[in-house]
Order: sequence, then C-alpha cells, then structure tokens
Amino acid sequence: MDIFIEGIKQAIQLLVELNREIFLIPWRSLLVSGPSVLISLLIGMPIGVIMGLAKFPGRKLLLSLIYTGMGFPPTVVGLFVALLLWRSGPLGYLSLLYSPTAMIIAQVIIATPIVAGLILAAMQQLDPKLQLQALSLGANKLQLLWTLIKEARITSLAAIMAAFGGIISEVGSAMIVGGNIKGKTRILTTAIVLFTRMGKFEKAIAVSIILLFLSFLANFALTYIQQRERIYWKH
Repeated sequence: MDIFIEGIKQAIQLLVELNREIFLIPWRSLLVSGPSVLISLLIGMPIGVIMGLAKFPGRKLLLSLIYTGMGFPPTVVGLFVALLLWRSGPLGYLSLLYSPTAMIIAQVIIATPIVAGLILAAMQQLDPKLQLQALSLGANKLQLLWTLIKEARITSLAAIMAAFGGIISEVGSAMIVGGNIKGKTRILTTAIVLFTRMGKFEKAIAVSIILLFLSFLANFALTYIQQRERIYWKH
C-alpha cells in the first residue's frame, strides 16, 4: 500500500512539473490514434452503410467477418502486420516496421470492423418507412443515402467513441509493430508496460492518469454532442 501511495505522490509531482518525457508520450499516442480513427471512419463507414442497406449474395459471410473483426485480438493483428512488414515479407521493402506508420496500419485494422459493425447495426435499425418517405418526396439515391446517414448519426458518434477507445487503450499490436522505441514509437500503453517492468511506478501511474484523462475527455466530448443531438431531434 505504501508503494502505491508513494507512486501516486511522485506521479502527481511529475505531472505538476510538466515532465518532458511524460508529456511527449501522450502526444505521440494522439499522433498515432488520431489518424487511425479518421482512416477507420473513412473505410468503415461506407462499408457499414452498404452492408446495412444492401442485399446481395455472400452478405451473411461478410457480416460474419465484420463481427469477427470487431473482436480481433490486438496481438494477432500485430503479428499479421509484422509478418507483412518484415524484411522478407511482401511489404518489407517499405521499411515500415517499428514506425508510427506501422502502428497506424495495425490500429486501422483493429478499429475499422468496430466502425463498420456499429454503423451497419444503426442502418438496420432505421425505420423502413423512412426510405419510402424520402423516395416519395422525390429524393434520388444520393439524397436518400445522405438522409439515412443523418438519421443514424447518433450511433455514428458511438462508433467513433468505440473505435478511439479500442485503439488508444490497446497495447498488443503497438508493442509488436512499434517496438516501444523511446522518442519514436513509445505511446501511453507501451510506456505503462515498460515503466512497470522497470519498477518506475511513479512514471507508470503518471502516464496511466493521462491515458484515463484523454479517454474520459474524448468520450465526454462525444457523449455531449450525442446527447445534444438527441435532445435536438426530440424537439
């Protein structure tokens, strides 16, 4: 118990002093997780919309793949990306292993099925009469699609929260493809693992506090927007 209390005291001191090492780590985390969420949205949202609205042969198989992907173990994703980027791998010539780019690739693979799965679930829950109403008002296919996406935007925000939460807190793939290199690929989760192994509990606690704060801040902002949208539509 004493080591825990002492660790918290020293962690608070590091945060108050704005320790350079401690505060550069979350910045690198955001530089990796931010683009990862954006790319996963650009890929996963169209997939989710199409899968939620369209009917075609093989759809059930694709749905099963998406739902399986939503539970991908990060270590498995990390291993897959590492094999692709290894020197003797098919993409080894790009020399991306142990770089932020490799970490982004892994995190996009983790987050995209989450986004696609939540979006397609939102599309399936829409009232079928909405499509008929939009078409009866003369909407073309693009206008109809935009109307449906707007109706499902509250769930879309939930998809963003889930994707960000899934990748900002994962450690397996980041360790494997990033290597936890100081000043280059060391992010919040990998730093916690390293500092704990080294017995630097004060630094591990300080980084953990920042990780929890960032997760809370992102979720609070998106929840606020989500609830505001819900109130707006009620009125």
